[in-house]
Order: sequence, then C-alpha cells, then structure tokens
Amino acid sequence: MKNRVTGLGGFFFKTKDPDNIKKWYKERLGIPTDQYGWSFWWKDKDGNDCMTQWSPFKDDTTYFQPSEKQFMMNFRVENLVELLATLEEEGVTVVGEIEEYDYGKFGWILDPEGNKIELWEPVDKAFL
Repeated sequence: MKNRVTGLGGFFFKTKDPDNIKKWYKERLGIPTDQYGWSFWWKDKDGNDCMTQWSPFKDDTTYFQPSEKQFMMNFRVENLVELLATLEEEGVTVVGEIEEYDYGKFGWILDPEGNKIELWEPVDKAFL
C-alpha cells in the first residue's frame, strides 16, 4: 500500500454556537460559510477537482465519540476497505463500520491519544 493518506478531507471542531462561529468567520475572514461550514475546492496534482470541508459542530455532538476531544480530522484516502484492514492488523483501533454515501465511503480510527480520525474515500465528482 503506497499512499495511505492523499490529503486533508476536513477539519471538524466543537463550539458552543456553530451558527455564531460561522458568522464570525464569514464576517471577519470572508469565508463564504453555509449550513455545514465551508467547502474548500482545489485541484490535485493531476488536475482533478477535490474538496476539503471545514465544519463547526455543536459542543454536545456525539459524532466525535468515543473521543472526548474538541476536534476531529478527516483524511482523504484511497481504498478505504484495504486501509482499515491493514491498520487493524497493525493494532490501530477501528471504530464502527464503514458507511457509504453517494459522495464516498467513511471509516474511523483512534490515534494513540484518543483523537478520532475520519477516513474518507471520496467521490469528488459527486459534488460537481
């Protein structure tokens, strides 16, 4: 398995008031936020359209569990099924089952400090 991670898929963090924090970033930094946060669009080295998501979550979200941390990273990966099997063989804690949507597959792991990491095998054309 050559490249396990191909890019940053997103950065998610907890906040007391997601709507207010999105408004602040929009007004102060000019980030064109929407209901989810902001989707950064970019091109990969081959010129393909790609997206990275920035999203504030309500501070009582359960989406980051079992981690109690204030943030969760999302990494773009290739061949999620193979990667999760390899990581599990290497002793990495895999959380839950793979979920599949029209915009990609998702899986989760914990790093040694209990940070939940979302792994995303994207279908970028689903956003175009």
